[in-house]
Amino acid sequence: MCTYELRDLDDARRFLLQGLWWQRATAAATATVRPALEWALQAAAGGQALPPLGFLADLGHAAFGVDGAARPAPAVAVPALPINLVRTYEDHVLGKLYADWAFGRAADALRRYEGRDRARGLAFVFDRFRERSGFEGVHFSPGVLKGLMDLAPEEALRQGWESLRLDGVHWLNERLYQALVAAARRTAEVLGPDDVAAVEAGDALADEGEQLARRQVRRAAAALEAALPRHRPRPAGGPRETPTRVLDEDAYPVGGFSSISTRGGIESLLHSQLAYMEPDERPDLFDVKFLRDELLYYSRDENQFLRRRRTFVFALYPDLTATRFKDAELPYQRGVLLLALLTTAVRKLTEWLSADALAFEVLFVSRGDDEALAAERALLQTLLREPITNGTARLGRVVMGDAARHCAERARRSQCCCLVVGVDPPELEARDVEVRRLRIDGPRPALLGADAEERGRETDDPFDAWAATLEQLLQCWV
Repeated sequence: MCTYELRDLDDARRFLLQGLWWQRATAAATATVRPALEWALQAAAGGQALPPLGFLADLGHAAFGVDGAARPAPAVAVPALPINLVRTYEDHVLGKLYADWAFGRAADALRRYEGRDRARGLAFVFDRFRERSGFEGVHFSPGVLKGLMDLAPEEALRQGWESLRLDGVHWLNERLYQALVAAARRTAEVLGPDDVAAVEAGDALADEGEQLARRQVRRAAAALEAALPRHRPRPAGGPRETPTRVLDEDAYPVGGFSSISTRGGIESLLHSQLAYMEPDERPDLFDVKFLRDELLYYSRDENQFLRRRRTFVFALYPDLTATRFKDAELPYQRGVLLLALLTTAVRKLTEWLSADALAFEVLFVSRGDDEALAAERALLQTLLREPITNGTARLGRVVMGDAARHCAERARRSQCCCLVVGVDPPELEARDVEVRRLRIDGPRPALLGADAEERGRETDDPFDAWAATLEQLLQCWV
């Protein structure tokens, strides 16, 4: 990926003004000038190497087009433009944008943004597309863009037209469009699944450091999930049931109509009983049979389907600050892999135990008022946004020593499983609670418990040790 630099301000100005006439998603007009410059300024402010201004304008119009159906509009014929290159650009670049599922979902999410957030979101999409495809860009002073924004749109278009007519096509515009076509042809998808999730979750508006952390956790979670078996594993031991008080919302009637009786609601009435109705005489035979309880109704099987209530508690101890460390053998920090393990466990348990009433709690154990894992909590707040919103998951905080009492209270009304996580996780004794410990004191984690073995330590690849530990944990809990 080659990056050019324009130090001559007049040359950069000519490059930008001519780029206004290269846009093909919609015809170059006064209404398209200022949005294109604003999008370019937002991308340049983030230190990104800019593509031709026409492509950035096309990207924005395709993303914010009406109903996502923006199509190349008949543009003004510009004699100086290389027509073969323009047609190739429309086919391979714009065609990919319109047909790509990932860009379509990201565009739907971008339309929900408001104000300046739209430009920031579009800059994020452009940056991810540039990183995936590796097309070339150019650096120049952002002051050139600010100066052009002070011009009237009509004057900017006029100067760009005159520059094309008198000076010809700027060599860098033509070079970058050629590189853009080549990059688009070798790129499978405009955005990755984690990029789409970031736009939909609003992560595109976060700081660059936060974006990087969330992106790494999502990628690590995807890698861990890919290493898991596709189907629900067989439980490691026999059934482990905990008697609990049955709540009304956990009982559902099952089965169809099994017999006929003289009791029931009007919705269960046999249609044949309507023959007893007389059009004129009141009371008729239907009324008499109703008063005597002689009408026939379908009766329902009254069996009950009971949902098992299960609570999974992840207790994170403050010594996990030591996991903010990047081992040479691992692709990510230990803390990133830990968050990926937690989010993957929540997702797979929700999928495999869909017939149960599930609740997930992430407890941050602290020694006092100071919360050592505040950054990890903020990350989980975003990564678990959906289960937190629907009430399946929650984040909490307890003081050292109260984790056992908290789990024991949950065990009074549900089957409770607890995972104690730390560099040196302490023993946790709570009545009727299935407790396991996850020790992270190196690149390979270890799952400890009543029937757990340190299987992850036996693998050659440290990342495979994380996947094996996660699989072992899920096998113990399902």
